[in-house]
Amino acid sequence: MNTKSHNSPAAKWAGKWALITGASAGIGLEIARQLAAGGVHLVLTARRAGRLQTFAAELSSHHGVRVETLAADLACPGAPAEILAFTSAKNFEIELLVNNAGFGAFGYTHEVPAPRLLDMVEVNCSAVVHLTRLYLPAMLERRHGDILIVASVAGFQAVPFISVYAATKAFDLMFAQGLAEEVRPFGVRVCALCPGSTTTEFQQVAGQPDRAFRGAETAEKVARVGLRALAEGKSWVISGAKNRLMVEAERLAPRQFIAKMAAKLMRPPER
Repeated sequence: MNTKSHNSPAAKWAGKWALITGASAGIGLEIARQLAAGGVHLVLTARRAGRLQTFAAELSSHHGVRVETLAADLACPGAPAEILAFTSAKNFEIELLVNNAGFGAFGYTHEVPAPRLLDMVEVNCSAVVHLTRLYLPAMLERRHGDILIVASVAGFQAVPFISVYAATKAFDLMFAQGLAEEVRPFGVRVCALCPGSTTTEFQQVAGQPDRAFRGAETAEKVARVGLRALAEGKSWVISGAKNRLMVEAERLAPRQFIAKMAAKLMRPPER
């Protein structure tokens, strides 16, 4: 059954192929659902093959679109090339690349295992650059294509106790904004989606306290905001009025003051 909605931003990519990383849960899964509802064919990647296959079958049967899956761990430097080889072998023209995969780690930086921090940089930054670099040339050659990069409101300032995560998201935000201006004359659009606290598996994986997730938005809402902003040609968007107000307020205060306030909010309980 095809339940495609022509009123949704996703309808812009109807009949075309989108590649989504980190598509087995959270924002990535919601983006996949909204794109499928808009008639978009999907390539879904994540580490959990079983979940990908389950969601692929669900989306395909509900919306009448083609859905392909590939289990890939973007912490491995060779994963982006494997993904490109997969889509190239099937002759899929990727019109929309969604760099969504990412994770965080909460706590004192010196207590987080070094491999986890380095994997975070690999997934949140290196893989984003690598996948973008692999798929961008074809978009430029045909003079159309879109790239959505999931950043975070944490990328607008230093955030103690998720210091590395916030730094990776600052990288994603700056990369997306700069690239958007590079490729705009060629008909390619790039947008950074900057959510705040969102009801996904992120909190559990990162180990962040509940107090940092009060008033969290739904992944469905965040996905809708991101797709709409990209379809409208925006180079970045903040999801949620409270988050937008927070970012604007932070611009008026000294960066050190903001970091100190964030430390009070995020500090782990004393042991």
